[in-house]
Amino acid sequence: MTSEGTERERRWRLVLGAAADESCGRPTGADATMDGALAALYDGAAGDDGDDGGRRGAGLGASAPRVARWLGDIREYFPSTVVQVLQADAIERLNLTRLLLEPEMLAAVEPDVHLVGTLLSLNRVMPDRTKEIARQVVRRVVDELERRVAQQTRAAVAGALHRAARIERPRHADVDWDRTIRANLRHYQPGLRTVIPERLVGYGRRTSALRREVILCVDQSGSMAASVVYSGVFAAVLASMRSLRTSLVVFDTAVVDLTERLSDPVEVLFGTQLGGGTDINRAVAYCQGLVTRPRDSILVLVSDLYEGGVRAELLRRVAALVEAGVQVVVLLALSDEGAPAYDHDNAAALAALGVPAFACTPDAFPELMAAAIERRDLRTFAERLAQG
Repeated sequence: MTSEGTERERRWRLVLGAAADESCGRPTGADATMDGALAALYDGAAGDDGDDGGRRGAGLGASAPRVARWLGDIREYFPSTVVQVLQADAIERLNLTRLLLEPEMLAAVEPDVHLVGTLLSLNRVMPDRTKEIARQVVRRVVDELERRVAQQTRAAVAGALHRAARIERPRHADVDWDRTIRANLRHYQPGLRTVIPERLVGYGRRTSALRREVILCVDQSGSMAASVVYSGVFAAVLASMRSLRTSLVVFDTAVVDLTERLSDPVEVLFGTQLGGGTDINRAVAYCQGLVTRPRDSILVLVSDLYEGGVRAELLRRVAALVEAGVQVVVLLALSDEGAPAYDHDNAAALAALGVPAFACTPDAFPELMAAAIERRDLRTFAERLAQG
């Protein structure tokens, strides 16, 4: 068999597990350790009588030392992206959430957005000796996310604010000649071989004055964990821009305003309470009270739209906001996972009011905010996003 064929057989053996021993052979060396780590997660636990039905030491049980060894093995033999998937599967399949309350376990895991979401859901029951390590884990993830999104977000938003400040009677130094020529092409004079502009387009002078009000209203039900993490980071980045007044509101059946914590996104995240019910109407009512300049305001509702409150009143409130001139957009998810489960009836009802509802990846969020600031048609943006 060629080396390529041998490698393919080796990979299939790791995928299929012990059932493929006869056809692919038993793994040895590092492959045996990798196979054991995968079997512990995906082959199920051995029976209480010690008979494992032919499976080799499958299952992690609730043994902290065994989980710690397993975490060490997967970090040694698999790339970090795979480690994160294995950890998430272990938490879901083997109910290892309780062990994350142990400082030793928490220090051993590979931090990522989903782990942060799990830790936030445990925040209220986490012992004091674990909370400091949990904060360190969350800060590592938040710092990495900020490095990933901050520069792009500030550049996109600042550019949009500047473009939105174009004026129709600019001073000579402020004329945007490219846009002016394009706006006046119908006035081209063939005899003079030039365009005679009837309307000048220019930029307003740069200013640090408040230009837009941005309100992020975020559903903190359990299914929205990743969206809560990203929303908190983006809110902190937007709050650092002097031309914006940024508010962050999170909700389940209660509403909490976290705006005063936006200087530290870790504090923002620990101010959330993942899980519980959902009252979108109540949250939108609170956000409605924050709007002071409707035509300069953007309300971003991050929710899967499963409403536990009064649906008819919610739709009336959204309609009133749109009528007043508020730019309203619904993000069914703000995460890397793609299209989420959501309430299609509520999404359709909002679309009928002119409010688009779609999932958005973190990488696309800066462009979304730029489009909202410039009051572009967000339905076109959503369609383009859906097409990839």
